[in-house]
Formats: sequence, structure tokens, C-alpha cells
Amino acid sequence: MTLFGSRGTGGPEFFALLERVRALLLLAVTVTAQQSPDYDYFLSGNAADVKADTKPGVVLAGGCRDVEDAWRWFLAKGGYGDIVVLRASGSNGYHGLVERLGVSVNSIESIVFKNAEASRDPFVIQRIDQADALFFAGGNQANYVRYWKGTPVEEAIHRAAKRGVPIGGTSAGLAILGEFGFSAENGTITSAQAQANPKDPRITLSHDFLRFPHLHCLITDSHFSERKREGRLEVFMRRIEVDYPRCRTARGLGIDERTTVLMDADGTAKVVGSGAAHYWTGPAKHRYAAGESFSLRFGE
Repeated sequence: MTLFGSRGTGGPEFFALLERVRALLLLAVTVTAQQSPDYDYFLSGNAADVKADTKPGVVLAGGCRDVEDAWRWFLAKGGYGDIVVLRASGSNGYHGLVERLGVSVNSIESIVFKNAEASRDPFVIQRIDQADALFFAGGNQANYVRYWKGTPVEEAIHRAAKRGVPIGGTSAGLAILGEFGFSAENGTITSAQAQANPKDPRITLSHDFLRFPHLHCLITDSHFSERKREGRLEVFMRRIEVDYPRCRTARGLGIDERTTVLMDADGTAKVVGSGAAHYWTGPAKHRYAAGESFSLRFGE
């Protein structure tokens, strides 16, 4: 590999290497910036706020291994500014992912909620209000509903979306991105169980929680093909149509593992990764493989 040009000045490869080294050095030191009985907080990078050039968009990830191209898209949408990961389990795993990508961001922060009290903490709200990108990690979506719904955190998330901050989620984080979500508050349920009893008490559907553009009357599901979730998603959709008449034609979006749907501000979406996205608009079902695009605009 040639690092220098013919005149002795740094060539493109050299400067690319320097940029990668700078990114790694920036994220090399991870500190617990604040300890609380209600949450854990991790910071990698620059603690000072930066005003990034953000662009709206939504990352809908199907779980398991994260798709690197999706994260590059997400970080670019966030203007390489302050990336904030919200979660209710785990720690700071996404800091390592950004480090491995070699992408220079101002900072990446992780807030791990231990209870609903964290959703009223002024420091937590401040971090969300200063975020240039917000990502919801996997885990148990029931905790997100219990901890965030009807709290200042929910309000702060909506403020972030309104000011053009990209939003993303994987697995449990994907489950809360649509207008409706399978909240799993009474545990999970298989397709066979849901189809056998569409009124099973384990079918708990959240609504009036998070709302993002173009995702009206939509419910999502992750690990889709791998866990054979087509049947239960169809039951979820029928329940929405019966229980919420304003959604006469419910929509469903099932995403395979190692697969991500990237939705731009105008509602156009593209699939990246190794699997497929499965999209229902009423009875019509579509399968989109990696590289294919489709519209998530409501009514299309």
C-alpha cells in the first residue's frame, strides 16, 4: 500500500488511514460519566456538545448481527455528531461497533435504563435533547413501554424526531418504531399460539406511544424468517383492524435477522443486509431482498 504521493505529500490512502486512527483514538477511552441507581451512562469521545448537520431517517433492523452499511448510513444521517443509544439491558456494546467501523463521530453515548425513574432524570433528558442520532437497542420491548411511555423521555424522543434527528432500532428497539407494537408485556408468543387463539392474553399491542412519519397503522416484527413469525404478524394486523377501526387496513413489516430497512424522510425505503423485508398492506404481501427499494408511505 502506498501511503505517500509522488511529491512526498500524503496521498489519499495515507489521509484515510490518519482519519481512521483519529476515530479510534477518539473512541478509545470509555468512561462512566454518571452513576445512578436508576440508569448507567457510558460515554466514548468528546463530552462537549456539537451542532451536527443532521438529516431525518429511520433504521429498522431485524436483529442479531448489526448491518455495517446500515450503521454507516445512520451515522452519516446524524452528521457524525453525538450518537445516543437507549437501552434497558446490556451496556456499551455499540461503542465498539462504531470503533470497528473506523468512522469519526463526536461521541457515542449509551444510557441503560434500570427503571421508569430514569425517564424523569434531567441529565437523561438533556442527553436525548442534545443527540444528533438516537438508537434503541435490543432486549425486551416491554421495558421500553413500561419505562418510557407517558414520560419526559417519550416527549424528548418526539422532539428529536421533529428536529430532524435520525432514529433507529433493532429487535426490541424495532418493535417500538411502528405506530403499533407487540409489547410482550405478558411474555412472547409464537405464530402457532397466536393463530390458535387470536385473543390470547399474551397478544399485547401497544399504541399511542412513539409516532414517526410514514409509520402510521404499522406494526413491525424482527427475527422474522428465522423464528417463523409470519403467522403471528398477520394475527397482530387483524387485531389492529378490529380494535382500531381508523386503521381499516393495517400494515405489517417483518424483517429478517442481519437485515435492515433504511427509510428516508420521504418514506422511500431500501433493504440492506443478507435477508429480506416482508411488507403487508392489508392482504397484499411483498418480499423485498437486499438492494431492493419500496415505499413505506402511508396509503401507498
